[in-house]
Amino acid sequence: MRKFSLISLLLISLLTAPFSLSFAQQKSAAKTPAKTTTASSGLSTGNADYITAAMLKDYLYFIASDEMEGRDTPSRGLNTTAKFIGMNLARWGFKPMGDNGTFYQTIALRNTKSVPAESHAEMGSRKFVYGDDFLNNAGGTASGNLVFVGYGLVQKKKNFDSYAGVDVKDKIMVVATGALPKTLTNADLSGRPGEDWESPAYHGAKNGAKGIIYVPSFQTLSNWSRSRQFAVERGSTVVDKFQPLAPDAIPSITVSLDMLNAIFPGFRGEKLTAQAIFNTAAAKEDFQAFDLSANKKITFTSGVKIEMVPTQNVVGVLEGSDPVLKNEYVAVGAHYDHVGVGNPVNGDSIYNGADDDGSGTTAILSIAGAFANGATRPKRSILFVWHCGEEKGLWGSEYFTEYPTVPLQNVITQLNIDMIGRSKKEGDTNPDNKDLSGPNQIYVIGSKMMSTDLGALSESVNKSFLNIDFDYRYDDPNDRNRFFFRSDHFNYAHKGIPIIFYFDGVHEDYHEPSDTPDKIDYQKMEKVTRTVYVMAWALSNQAKRPVVDKDLPAELRR
Repeated sequence: MRKFSLISLLLISLLTAPFSLSFAQQKSAAKTPAKTTTASSGLSTGNADYITAAMLKDYLYFIASDEMEGRDTPSRGLNTTAKFIGMNLARWGFKPMGDNGTFYQTIALRNTKSVPAESHAEMGSRKFVYGDDFLNNAGGTASGNLVFVGYGLVQKKKNFDSYAGVDVKDKIMVVATGALPKTLTNADLSGRPGEDWESPAYHGAKNGAKGIIYVPSFQTLSNWSRSRQFAVERGSTVVDKFQPLAPDAIPSITVSLDMLNAIFPGFRGEKLTAQAIFNTAAAKEDFQAFDLSANKKITFTSGVKIEMVPTQNVVGVLEGSDPVLKNEYVAVGAHYDHVGVGNPVNGDSIYNGADDDGSGTTAILSIAGAFANGATRPKRSILFVWHCGEEKGLWGSEYFTEYPTVPLQNVITQLNIDMIGRSKKEGDTNPDNKDLSGPNQIYVIGSKMMSTDLGALSESVNKSFLNIDFDYRYDDPNDRNRFFFRSDHFNYAHKGIPIIFYFDGVHEDYHEPSDTPDKIDYQKMEKVTRTVYVMAWALSNQAKRPVVDKDLPAELRR
């Protein structure tokens, strides 16, 4: 009872303390109404002055505090952050655009953990142990003779069939992993699963296989101990709607080289050993499928526990003032998750994510406040989305663009903020900071990629306002860092929505516990946040939406 009371008091103090500055500003604004200001160039800057370094710091010290536990997806800290954002939107009068009249778009996650006590395997008189000899994949029990099927892939257009000459019915398939055959590329596996191509699991289930044994890749072997521990303690989590658990899914495990050697020696004059399979897969060579001898029968149980866990995007709309244009939206987004609690570094295991992406989270919260507390409402509606699960694979933005709560065809642009809080200091020779942007510099990606109009407006707004140094070095379809693929704008662009991605560059504290709020350049953050706000203000008030006059470059397609 006492423990609950202490935690409750702590959360109450955390949730109310950051409002001291915001309430004071609103109280002052009530006495002196906010004005729509104009730059000397004639550019309307709206309520940009509302956004201050002090406000951003106030928000960020809460969102990136240890109490938020690194905002993993899913986690208690992420949920608390979502509530904090939602409370602000409610008091500012935003329209909830989540589920059931709330600000929260619920996403069902499926977590699968291994249960060692329920996991075992045997072949003849030999028994194998979970963790030492194999790791679990899909749960269930399988028993049968073995058939080796190479990479286990079918690609119809390339006339590629791993299963030529073998029948997998009632057998356990042995599948090589870690590479693709010479004749296939990743693009060949980007079509419709089950129609354009077939995975081992799909083909096995369709053709009556009992189970699958996966040959380990080099990466799997390198991370074996960590994977074993992770599978039991944290498990693997997927978005249930994206990867539904098929009712006819077949059990599968990944085996060690020792277990694989127990399967293969003695067959075909020992020409095909476990190491030979491993080496051939690493070299991306093709394989011939074949049945193993009849006495090669194995039984295994992959013991797993499945739990459904909810998480959420936070979605709110400030409705526009124009009776026609209010049906169109300027989307402003950031991901509010980070990587949670991890391996300790110098005794610190909480990965606070102040820059990544606490900076974007607080920036668009301040932008939302500026729009809501301005003297004049924008003509178009402003859509704010705080995406979850970006660090897990852009989950939140993919979910929102697949199941949007506003018509996506009415979203005229998406402005994405992911890391805008760090600056390279003068004299910094740390190689990890060599590509970090300076105090008056920000990397801009995608502004000119799909729309000439958008790129021109972005340049014009910036030059007429604070004239930050826009660096376009990563605005390149062949960027080796592939930053275009690594944040939430990606999923909007693939729906045909022109985007702009604002980014300060990687640095020494990227994805480390040392990414803390005390290292943020709040003056830079204020300048970038105000610039994004004025860009959104300009987009929301101009007569026509930006014309999409360019196809997304082929290198950047899914």
